[in-house]
Amino acid sequence: MTYQTNNSLPIDGSNSGRRAHGSTPRGDPAALGVTLSVTAQRPHRECIDVGWGWRHNRSVRRNVAAAGSAAFFALAPGTVAGLLPWWLTGWRTDAAFGHWVVARVVGILLLGAGTVVLVQAFVRFVVDGFGTPAPIAPPDRLVVSGLYRYVRNPMYLAVVAVILGQALLLWRPVLLPYALVVGGAMVAFVVGYEQPALTQRFGREYLAYRRAVPGWWPRLRPYRGCGGTGHAGGSAHGG
Repeated sequence: MTYQTNNSLPIDGSNSGRRAHGSTPRGDPAALGVTLSVTAQRPHRECIDVGWGWRHNRSVRRNVAAAGSAAFFALAPGTVAGLLPWWLTGWRTDAAFGHWVVARVVGILLLGAGTVVLVQAFVRFVVDGFGTPAPIAPPDRLVVSGLYRYVRNPMYLAVVAVILGQALLLWRPVLLPYALVVGGAMVAFVVGYEQPALTQRFGREYLAYRRAVPGWWPRLRPYRGCGGTGHAGGSAHGG
């Protein structure tokens, strides 16, 4: 940050900004009182103020992103993986298969793991992307941290896992074709909208990420190519 001091410093290096009467020709910079911008004096206060403003602005943006992500979490995954399965099953078990303990255990594991992945994926958008998974409020930066280092669409995979977990836990076969329909819709959305939108928004950064990280089957080692935060694999990108 630069600012101009009250003391005029003549360009010719003299000690005073005032000229003696008749000592300088008209048009001389010193005679016109031309001054220099000085950065060597009082820099610390300005730097501190700028730093505080930057941190404050980032905090406000993160709070707004958290509120938007929470609302979208309830609206999108909450509806697809919660409300609609409840509407289809009433969350009642099929008594005829109540004795099949193995299916229920697998269902509990899928349900729990899917919920944890969903929450973590949403947190990445807030912490690293300063945005939400919603297409109307996408993150500012490509989010490639957390689980997005291993797979591009952990959020979508988590939604399907939660639906399948309920199908096994309740032993309600009606949720199996529903999970298939949801998964197909997500793939179509990723191919038809998210990938082109992310390519346009983030360019080569996203293309490099897309080449290195699978969309639906996690890689074994974390992706470290972008060196930044990462990807929008949630709906700004969505998965």
